[in-house]
Amino acid sequence: MRSIDLASRSGIVLKRAFPAQQTRRLARTRPYSNGPPLPPTYEKLYTKYSEVRRVLGAQRLTLSEKILYSHLNNVEESLLTNTNNGRDVRGKANLKLNPDRVNMQDASAQMALLQFMTCNLPSTVIPASIHCDHLIVGEHGAADDLTAGIKTNKEVFDFLESAAKKYGIDFWPPGAGIIHQTVLENYALPGLMMLGTDSHSPNAGGLSTITIGVGGADAVEALVGAPWELKAPKILGVRLTGKLNDWVSPKDIILHLAGLLTVRGGTGYIVEYFGPGVDTLSLTGMSTVTNMGAEIGATTSIFPFTPASSRYLQSTRREQAAKNAELFQNFPGAGSAEDAFFKFKADEGAQYDELIEIDLSELEPHINGPFTPDLSTPLSKFKETVKEENWPEKLSAGLIGSCTNSSYEDMTRVESMLKAAEEAGLKPAADFYITPGSEQIRATLERDGTLETFTQAGGIVLSNACGPCIGQWKRHDGVEKGTLNAILTSYNRNFRGRNDGNPDTMNFLASPEIVTAMAFAGSTTFNPTTDSLTTPDGKEFRFPAPHGLEGPKTPFDIGKKDLEVLSQAPDPNSSVAISPSSERLALLEPFDAFPSSDLTGLRVLVKITGKCTTDTISAAGPWLKYKGHLPNIAANTLNTAVNAETGEVNAAYDLDGSKHTIPELARKWKEADQPWLIVAEHNYGEGSAREHAALQPRYLGARIIVCKSFARIHETNLKKQGLVPLTFAEEKDYDKIDAGDEVATVGLYEMLQEGGQGEVSLKVTKKGTGEQFLVPTKHAVSSDQAGFILAGSALNLLAKGI
Repeated sequence: MRSIDLASRSGIVLKRAFPAQQTRRLARTRPYSNGPPLPPTYEKLYTKYSEVRRVLGAQRLTLSEKILYSHLNNVEESLLTNTNNGRDVRGKANLKLNPDRVNMQDASAQMALLQFMTCNLPSTVIPASIHCDHLIVGEHGAADDLTAGIKTNKEVFDFLESAAKKYGIDFWPPGAGIIHQTVLENYALPGLMMLGTDSHSPNAGGLSTITIGVGGADAVEALVGAPWELKAPKILGVRLTGKLNDWVSPKDIILHLAGLLTVRGGTGYIVEYFGPGVDTLSLTGMSTVTNMGAEIGATTSIFPFTPASSRYLQSTRREQAAKNAELFQNFPGAGSAEDAFFKFKADEGAQYDELIEIDLSELEPHINGPFTPDLSTPLSKFKETVKEENWPEKLSAGLIGSCTNSSYEDMTRVESMLKAAEEAGLKPAADFYITPGSEQIRATLERDGTLETFTQAGGIVLSNACGPCIGQWKRHDGVEKGTLNAILTSYNRNFRGRNDGNPDTMNFLASPEIVTAMAFAGSTTFNPTTDSLTTPDGKEFRFPAPHGLEGPKTPFDIGKKDLEVLSQAPDPNSSVAISPSSERLALLEPFDAFPSSDLTGLRVLVKITGKCTTDTISAAGPWLKYKGHLPNIAANTLNTAVNAETGEVNAAYDLDGSKHTIPELARKWKEADQPWLIVAEHNYGEGSAREHAALQPRYLGARIIVCKSFARIHETNLKKQGLVPLTFAEEKDYDKIDAGDEVATVGLYEMLQEGGQGEVSLKVTKKGTGEQFLVPTKHAVSSDQAGFILAGSALNLLAKGI
């Protein structure tokens, strides 16, 4: 990889908002009338939207449906097949969609690109970007951490940059920023549809962009130009009224909603926000809310286009994009009827499958956790809850920023608190870390003096990367693994062990303002709206209500030139950097095809109890270094799962009774050609989009996952890798199957041959007794997905050009 500090860009064309090929196309527009022409993005959207209106007539549509359906590959086929002539699309139709672009972070991009390479195409069919944000460890501070990260991960960064050069993909180097923030600043536009290889990709929904988190195989489908399939989501409407009070932030909207819906409540839904309260929110505030829609399992989340959206586009130096969005919304097209206009909001009279109302004026700050993002407690009740639950009252660290809460507004509101505390002579009582979301944010905060306020207060400013949020945090505060402690963060996710690898670290999620106040108090029981701190001279100090600016008074500072995007045309003569002896990157071998019969002789490897997230199945942190090497990363498979029969973590028992770790036994069975399955509980695969949680079990010999329910992204990832996800028709049957039991499928092969039509049962033979019984199951396998499974994986089909 080139030197970040001394990079030479001769011969490389830099573009801030679009890849080179898309930028060139902007000049080729044609008018539909005598008015100004539409840019290509909106010309395409207008054409498809006209088809949607022709097919569905005067049916009232939500904003989500307008954008989603206007990206269909074949409008009639998707909207009129098994949908009661278009009246029952939601939850019924299989939508085949053509996204506008794909965005990938460095950890997931490795496997996505390795899969794309097997398709032997000279370039990606649609624009794409790579963002190096996951592999930088937060430890000492931005400069030292970035230098160490580049040195440690040079092999991976070289691979990603070389692949970007070969296939014409935008490359954002380490230090440029977190994928979701960078995408929001540069690529998100009202009406676009994007896929992102990260579960928090819906961050861009704050800017009226349909953005869906997917696995690498899904990304490859889009990159090669194949339609991407999605079961038509239902629409959950959230009507906002009123206006947030002083200590309440947009973060509290989603923290409160997560408490109402739980981590499974949004599964199968797009969450669409509307109502008069929307116009009181900043664009970045809306993005914070859509970012964390992942925590309730939603397909994606979206807000209407508001004046704040236009102001954000202007502040990020995209004035023309703001003008284009306004032009498009007022473009009359072929007629003057209301439906001839594409407004970035729901139609008047549009209906939602479910509706929730939130009065922002009555909302108070919330704190969610520990160990799950849906355990929501109002700030006014948090102190008593801490005491009742015997949670730690001492706060070890406060961490703000990340892709969720690193906006100019967030940081300047915190700055107002720091200045007030400085005047009173106060410093944070707990370690205080700040993660800017992008180089643009960092540079602007430095320009406007905010960053200096953080450092003067004793805060440690980390690199523009994910860092502690995804396990890349090396602590130096004496808190060892196994030590019970509490941290507060403004992050989006707080699963056990996620941030520092310590399963006893309790991470509580809150707004940056609440995190900051508690960091000064050093206590989890401090309430800044009612409590005071004692200053060094013995006086009582109460934090004033935080205040900040929605955005900078002048446009954002782009920052360091060597952290700008590399955007170039595809170079077919360029080679991709992979060493044959690499321990971090390995070319992929295709998975075997499904046998020409039902499966027999499977054994239950382990029966899992409790929450089983993608963190559980494929841990991040130090394992991120093996994201491009499937055999190596498979050694962490399910290594934090809880054995339902023994209560042990990472314990599995062979048929002879010998004890192993779960990945050890899986590898042993793989070597013995013993296929296996996993039995689990609800929301299996919750959390990050990481497809390794599907790839690793498949690589080690799994053929089936049977559980009480799946998280959306993970269920799709399993099918893309040739695994069969089944759910119990009767949840009580979970209790009937144990580790070591032998399992055969009944009806599975016929169902796959029939394109997903038909029922599947499991014939279970109990280990030891030989007792046999049938367990009925349910599945959600579509025709295309049946083809993936029969072929062994979606990649096997894509590589053949099918």
